[in-house]
Amino acid sequence: MKAILIWVPTLRLSDLQVGQGGTVRHVDDHSAADAIARRLRDLGFVAGETVRLVARGPFGREPLLVQVGFTRFALRAAEAARVRVSQDPA
Repeated sequence: MKAILIWVPTLRLSDLQVGQGGTVRHVDDHSAADAIARRLRDLGFVAGETVRLVARGPFGREPLLVQVGFTRFALRAAEAARVRVSQDPA
């Protein structure tokens, strides 16, 4: 039996519009011991989890209010940009 690989386009969590959701694909690591990536995974941003951008700060900026599972977190845009998601169909 041959394995079939399917490419799923991803985007940054910070690129979602308010109210849009998706599924976490991975968190970008910038080094071998990346503390920010580890913290994001510890908070629940792991492959397969559902996420939704709930709100943005004043003037559409920071912080971003993000829901992962049933928990909400405030993230900086740079942190949210490290989380790669596949967007839910409209």
